[in-house]
Amino acid sequence: MTDTASSRDPSDPFWVRVRAALHARRPERQPAYGTAAIARSIGIRPKLGSIIEEEMVRGWQSAAGRHVSLSLLVIEIDRFQDYFTAYGKDAADDCSRAIMGAIGAALPRETDRCLPMGAAGFVVVLPDLPALMARAMAARIAENVRHLGLAHKESHLGVVTISQGLAVTNPRGAYDRRFFEAGAEALKKAQRKGMGRLEGIDLRPALERRRKAA
Repeated sequence: MTDTASSRDPSDPFWVRVRAALHARRPERQPAYGTAAIARSIGIRPKLGSIIEEEMVRGWQSAAGRHVSLSLLVIEIDRFQDYFTAYGKDAADDCSRAIMGAIGAALPRETDRCLPMGAAGFVVVLPDLPALMARAMAARIAENVRHLGLAHKESHLGVVTISQGLAVTNPRGAYDRRFFEAGAEALKKAQRKGMGRLEGIDLRPALERRRKAA
């Protein structure tokens, strides 16, 4: 950590969970400094990278095979370009790693993974996690990020925050990439309303209407 982070007791159980999550989750990163890669990708078919794409397909197939719901969180650090400009690359790297650890510490199952998308974005695929539980988990993630206390002098909130988009569906058949786009659209909606927000898109009612009409 750099001096941009508030000091914390390393024996604090929260920090123990963060360190454990960081140690357990080290997927390859995709450099994208200074870009709101997820939010601006709507409408241009974002390139997710093989790891995220495989996780999306695996989660979809798992949920479809068991006839359960699939939840997706698409997360982005608020005003990360400003953070990078104000504090530099090393601090930005530290910030991104700390956020990833805070997300990982809130995940309910050993099989759940936080995958980075660019320098400021993260994706969490959650098969068989109901919408209400996914929202509760998103709230825990936001609380974990607040607990980090990372200073952000370019934010009017004074600390690093995240925006989150939640999409929920009942998968059937082959993986539909529009599901990720729904999560990214929910993130974009959250960002339009401010910082540190969660917005959700539930695709299940529309799917059910279409199935009944077919």
